[in-house]
Order: sequence, then structure tokens, then C-alpha cells
Amino acid sequence: MLHTVQEDQSQPTGGLEMLLNAYLQGKEGKRLMVRSPRHPLDTGKVLLAPENGADVYLTINHYLQAIVESELAKGVQAAGGLGGWAVMMDPYTGEILALAQVPTFDPSHCADYFNDPTLIEHTKVKAVTDCFEPGSIFKPITIAVCMKANEELVKKGKTPLFSIDEKIPCSNGWFPGRSAPLKDARVHPYLNMELAIQKSSNVYMARLIHRLIETLGAEWYRKTLSEVFGLGQKTGVDLPAESTGLLPTPGKLHPNGKLEWSLPTPYSLAIGHNILCNSLQLARAYAILANGGLAVQPHLVRKIVKNGQTIVDRTPYPIGKQILSPAITRPIVRAMKFVTKEGGTSKRADILGYTEAGKSGTAEKIVDGGYARDHNISSFVGFAPAHHPRFVLIVSIDDPERKIIPGVGKHQFGGVCAAPIFREIATRALQYLGVTPDDPYGLAPGDPRRDVKKADWVAEIEGLKSLYEKWNR
Repeated sequence: MLHTVQEDQSQPTGGLEMLLNAYLQGKEGKRLMVRSPRHPLDTGKVLLAPENGADVYLTINHYLQAIVESELAKGVQAAGGLGGWAVMMDPYTGEILALAQVPTFDPSHCADYFNDPTLIEHTKVKAVTDCFEPGSIFKPITIAVCMKANEELVKKGKTPLFSIDEKIPCSNGWFPGRSAPLKDARVHPYLNMELAIQKSSNVYMARLIHRLIETLGAEWYRKTLSEVFGLGQKTGVDLPAESTGLLPTPGKLHPNGKLEWSLPTPYSLAIGHNILCNSLQLARAYAILANGGLAVQPHLVRKIVKNGQTIVDRTPYPIGKQILSPAITRPIVRAMKFVTKEGGTSKRADILGYTEAGKSGTAEKIVDGGYARDHNISSFVGFAPAHHPRFVLIVSIDDPERKIIPGVGKHQFGGVCAAPIFREIATRALQYLGVTPDDPYGLAPGDPRRDVKKADWVAEIEGLKSLYEKWNR
């Protein structure tokens, strides 16, 4: 993120050092020198005074950065992954509070990295340079798009696409243009929106998108993903080399001559496939859900001061434009609270003593233009506390070890390998920030303060469980 300068030429190697070089480098002065054999000391007149470089103040919180770095390193090692990265961001201001990756880049030995083909990869800020298919962490975005479609249809005096309480059949995974049916981890004959998020149903998401395409069309779907969530375009974060990602466009051809958007594309997009995102794009999308639908601009630079004068100032940060209504974001946040509880796919992300909302995702890596079925990018993204959150946090693991954990499941799933890292970072961060526990009875077994009857979300979990059993006997 910071990078450094080359020792011999003082040229930036990347990161903020490169982006802000014009502010940081200062200017050399000029002096008219007069020398005499009788006077060993130089004398002369200053023709041009030197200028010091500016002072740059970042949004990074050093304590949170240390927490994220240490827990990410431990988590990647525990996951047996090739590496990983994490971004923590304020969902209201867009300030990036922490940005870390493993393996790390040591700027003091930059030459070693740039001269070694096996190490140069670590000089990139992977949260902004590397794109991947998000997989199931995309599903809350799908729900938001369909709820926005509901609002559009109601304005036109038409019937909404769906109701969040609607009992939707999900056993048939066949959709137009697909050569094979979509499948869930297990068959769920009927689901509503909350159950679909909790169980991470592929079929439910595709079912909603099928209705959307038939009603509003592919162009509307693509436009909403782009204009509301900023997908397929850079976030504009103050770091160089940010990837745009890929959001397919109807009618546009790939370099190989094939259409980016074909008949089955919407159903792939619904579950986070056939789209490429960087982690900062996804953190921003979740910030929009977390903050009640406000646009945010991710940024690292808080202010720049030169010679005592503030020349760049992003404090206080202006309130963003309302791009989603709270009527959309509130039910989605409520649904994501079920994900980390009993019956959800990410119980390992449960922060003891606090509430949280989030979603896990697992996607196959793209290698040489094709899917590598034995290699994954596994993620968890969420925020805490669930209401009025202090941060959004995304954790991604590159190629976690593939194995079965008895009583837990497949280790490569984001809800198994990435979720615990989210939990550990979030727990320490909330304690450091002095956030009062909003689930004081939801503690670990054996803790005398634990009371399962008073813990947050107990009644809601039991209600959803009963509904699932009633519909899926």
C-alpha cells in the first residue's frame, strides 16, 4: 500500500508513494556560491529556497491495521492457503481503516522483490489489483437489485417481482440456456428470502433473476449493477493499478469473439459467477447495504498539509447520495443476521457478545482462461454491529487447503476458512473501538453471563427454523 522509492534514482516503486509523489518529493533550492582560498567556508546568496515535501495523513488506524495484519497472518496459516487479504472500511465515510495482505511486501528490501519473479507478485495491493468471481457473497446484492426492481414496477403500477415472505419453489434448477441445472448444497423444496440467504440458495437467486429478466430485461439488470453498486468500474480509491473487474454487457463481444452476455448469463450473475470484482468493490457494495443505502467513496488519504497549509481535506466527509432505500437494505441486513447463527452457512463468523451481518462465498479460481476446480478464492464479508456498524470487513483466502473438518464441513468454503478470521478481527476491533456489546448474553458456553434465552436473534432463529421445517418436510 505505502511502497517506497528506488535507492539509486529515488523513483517510487508503487502504491501511495507513486500516486502522491508530486506532493511528497518537494523541490531542491538554489544558492549562489562564492569561494576564496582565504575563506574555507562557503558563502553565498539563496536564489531559490528549497521546499519540503507535504505531509500526507491517511485514514488507516494503526491499531486496527495491526489487528488485521496479525489475525490475517494467523488465519492464512491455519487455512493452509497461498495467501490472503483483508479490507476494513467505515461504511458511512468510505475511510479505509485497515488494508493488509499475506504474504507481505517489505519496502526496505524492495529490490529483492522486484528482481525475483517469485516475489514480485507480493508487491501488488491485491485488494485493488486482483479480481475474482465473488460467488455467494454476491447474493445479497442480487436480492437488493430485485427489491429495487420491485420499487420500479410499483411506480409503474405493475405487480412486484416477489415478496420477501413469498414461498418460492427451489427444487427445479433448470433455467434457459443452461446445459446443466443449478444446484444447492442440498435440495430445498421451498424457501423465502431469509431462508435463501441463510441457506445460500443458488436456485432461489436464479428464480428471482428469471422473473427480473422477463419483466425489466437484461439491460436494466446490468445498468443497476453498474450504477447502484459500481460494478464493472473502478472505485476511484487513491491507489494506482486498480482493476476495473468485469461486468458483462449485452451485445458486446469478448476478445475471443463470443458474446459477453448470453442467455444463461443472468443466472450465473445471480450467484456471483461470470463477473469479476476486486475486494474494494465488494466492500463498497456491502457498505451501501450496511449504511442504509448511501453511496460511499473508498479512500485512503484524509488530508495533505504543506508548509502548514491544508491543500487536500476530506474531513468531514460529505453524506453520500441515497441510492437504495432503507426499505431495501433493512430486510437484507435482517436476513444476513441469520447467516452466522444456527442453520446458517457461516456460524464460525459469530462474534460473541456482538451482533453481525454478513455472507460467505466460495468460487473456483480462473487459471489460463478456465476454472480450476481444485483451487478456490474463499471469502467472508460482513459488518458489525449489525445495526449502526462501525466497519465493513472483507476477508479473502487464496487457495485454502481442501479437506473435510468433521462436524463442520468442507474446509475450502468461505464460511469455514475465512469466517473465523472475520470473527477474530472483528472481536478485537470492536473491543479496541470501545463498542458496547449489543448481544451481552450471546457468549461462549461456560461463560456465566451466557443466557441462550436472552441472546440476540434466538426467537427469530427458532421462527425461521420452524418455517423451514413446515415447508420442507
